Amino acid sequence: MAGTTVAEVMAELAGLEDPKARAVNERHGDDHGVHLGKLRALAKRLKAQQDLARELWDTGDTAARLLALLICRPKAFGRDELDAMVREARPPKVHDWLVNYVVKKSPHAEELRLAWFADPDPVVASAGWALTTERVTKRPEGLDLAGLLDTVETRMKDAPERLQWAMNTCLAQIGIEHAGYRDRAIGIGERLGVLKDYPTSPGCTSPFAPVWITEMVRRRQDGTAG
Repeated sequence: MAGTTVAEVMAELAGLEDPKARAVNERHGDDHGVHLGKLRALAKRLKAQQDLARELWDTGDTAARLLALLICRPKAFGRDELDAMVREARPPKVHDWLVNYVVKKSPHAEELRLAWFADPDPVVASAGWALTTERVTKRPEGLDLAGLLDTVETRMKDAPERLQWAMNTCLAQIGIEHAGYRDRAIGIGERLGVLKDYPTSPGCTSPFAPVWITEMVRRRQDGTAG
């Protein structure tokens, strides 16, 4: 569907608006009313279109920005462009998709990780922590894992929610992936108690780091980890 205009896409998104979907999304902080499955189907039809993606992003509309992230070419964004985008990405789903679908695939990912990690804006800092967790899991060489645990231990308890969640994920992945730091990671989680009482659906693993670490290690040892 090359040649599709922003106006045509915005009209289609408006037609996909569902009040029930909006109610569910807004409970999670996302101000749009389009089912994500329908958004993905539209993206599949449009295919990759970088110029259209940029134009959709510039509308500021949450559903349009989510669609933009699905049809963009991640490596086509410049470093400063991604920095500006993450500072604008306030709805949680937009922030999550931007970091996971675009920034992680960018040649600027490591530079941005270092720039964002200690940013005074906790939402931007959470993106830095998410990129750090990616390295903890896939490319830990050169990371100061002990130093990361020190930072988690001193800052996670009082961190704003989104930054706290990102730091907790990093803590858990250090414990899961690096046996030499596992006991310390579990100990930090136990002492801080962050997300200890988080409601967890049946069959799902708790985000409380000691439980998360223990369960994932058990699954790997049993050969059942996905």
